[in-house]
Amino acid sequence: MSKKWFLAHLTVPVVVLVLLASSYAMGFRLYPEAFYIGIGIHDFQELSGRFATLAEDKGPAYAYAVLDRASLPRDTDFHLLGHAIGDVLYEKNGIGGIVDCTTDFRNACSHTIVIGAFNELGPEHALGSIREVCERAPGGIGAYTMCFHGVGHGVFAYYDYALKPTIAWCAKTGTAEHGTREYSECVGGAIMELMGGGGHDHAAWLKSRSAYLDPKNPLAPCSNSIMPKEVKDICYTYLTPHLFSVTGADLVRPTPDNFVGAFTLCDKIPNTDSTARKACFYGIGKEFPVLALERDIRKIEYASTPELERMHSWCALAPHEEARSACIQAIVQSLFWGGENDPDVSVRFCMTANDAFGKTNCFDQLYDEVATYLASDHTARARLCASLPTEFVPKCREELKL
Repeated sequence: MSKKWFLAHLTVPVVVLVLLASSYAMGFRLYPEAFYIGIGIHDFQELSGRFATLAEDKGPAYAYAVLDRASLPRDTDFHLLGHAIGDVLYEKNGIGGIVDCTTDFRNACSHTIVIGAFNELGPEHALGSIREVCERAPGGIGAYTMCFHGVGHGVFAYYDYALKPTIAWCAKTGTAEHGTREYSECVGGAIMELMGGGGHDHAAWLKSRSAYLDPKNPLAPCSNSIMPKEVKDICYTYLTPHLFSVTGADLVRPTPDNFVGAFTLCDKIPNTDSTARKACFYGIGKEFPVLALERDIRKIEYASTPELERMHSWCALAPHEEARSACIQAIVQSLFWGGENDPDVSVRFCMTANDAFGKTNCFDQLYDEVATYLASDHTARARLCASLPTEFVPKCREELKL
């Protein structure tokens, strides 16, 4: 039996597995630490320290290559490990280190560079430099504004986890050119830091959580007067881990019951505040791809059909169509990631919806994502439409102006 005949008769998934196995074997030879760096780990801090040490010894680029191939414990946060390596890159190269960043690990490297710049330059002098470095952030047209998400993490830590001065500084970042998106992304980063950060000063972070997160008012601080109207939506988008906690979730592995509880809490937002309601429901869906993949964001483009079906099943727990629609839209945005991921995984996600409502909402959001982030790439847009089942092609071509 020839090798050529054998490969020709393998199913596509098996071929993919064979090629991935070969790739990983080569990776282990080139980057031997990928095989053993996660062995005997007791906690995330220890693992983070190992990657920081590796970045010091062999360079941040090498450490990122190891992170991309490493065998690590379940539910490891690869984005935060990317931050640990990025810290070393900033120490070595300062703001100029942004040229060595990639979009891997959900822009972890560029996030860390801007956090370092803010901490070094301080609030009075950082903005101009940060804006300049964000313009050089790797990735497509969404990379610039997402860069300010990283700034938000750093600003909040700099101000000892106090929201009022953080929001005031973030407000200075918004520009008309980008629809003040910098401002909202900055606040979003701060809220995400409130949900799961604290590396700068853990005691101050815990005190901040006690001040801003109220079990009797689960929607705080987003629902409170401290949060300006123009950034309430982004606040709700990143509040989800707190909502899970209120329902009694283990945040490493929340359950469907926790998802139902979180949807119910979002549903308490008045119908008159429709954008805030959508943002809250959206925030729940935003978590599903990461949870379905056990936080291994390296696997996003290779998500299996059962994993994609699981995401849909979790959105189906929503109390009504408004919530389910926002949930599905969030998953599409997470899978597409501003055009940085292969669109095929988004298409496959839409095709796994088991009803017309799910498919329609999914594809409509995908068309919006493609129109926004691949606006100048006619070939990519045409290729995506051609990859769809026949019944979806006419609308795809209409929406994408082909």
